Order: sequence, then structure tokens, then C-alpha cells
Amino acid sequence: KYLLAFGFVPAGINHFINADFYLKIMPPVLPAPLFLVYLSGIFEIALGITLLLPKFTRLAAWGLIALLIAVFPANVYMAMNTGLFPEFNPTAIYLRLPLQIVLIAWAYYFTRKMLD
Repeated sequence: KYLLAFGFVPAGINHFINADFYLKIMPPVLPAPLFLVYLSGIFEIALGITLLLPKFTRLAAWGLIALLIAVFPANVYMAMNTGLFPEFNPTAIYLRLPLQIVLIAWAYYFTRKMLD
């Protein structure tokens, strides 16, 4: 759980340091993109930290699952528009999609009561 948490906390901080990158992968149909970038960063940080608190691990894991589902459209948008991201290998972009499923499964593991 520490590895998962410490993956999300720096990723969340990166939303503030490199907001322009996250704005670039936001589907244009979403309103208030900068607000959404910052909001998702806040949730990544908060849920990553909360995952480490035994009393709240299950709740945080469910929150991470919801967050991963919520940001999935940005990953799809990026995969459908690889030309906008010449700094990334298209294969790496496509691999982000199944990685989301792995991350969801990993978070789901911590929703089980016996892990409290």
C-alpha cells in the first residue's frame, strides 16, 4: 500500500508543477480544465496519504478507484490524439490505458476488510 500511496502523492504534486501537461490531455469538452487539473491533483495527494491511515484505507482505496475512473477520459483523449504529444512514444501512451485497469485492481485489493 505504501508503493501505491507514494505513486499517487508525487503524481498529485506534479499536477501543480506541470499543470500545462495535464491541461493538454484534458478532453476539450470538459469545463474549467485548470480547476479539474488542480482538483484531481488534490485528490491524488489526499487519497494517497489517506490510504496509509489504517482507519481510512478502505475508503481511500474506493476514492482512488473513483478517481482513476474519472480521469480515464483524459487517458483515452491522449491515446486518440498521440500527435499532440510528440515527446512521448505512442506505445507508451497506449499502455497507459491498461495501466489504469492495473491501478484500479491494485486499489481494489485495499478495499478488502481483512486488510484494515
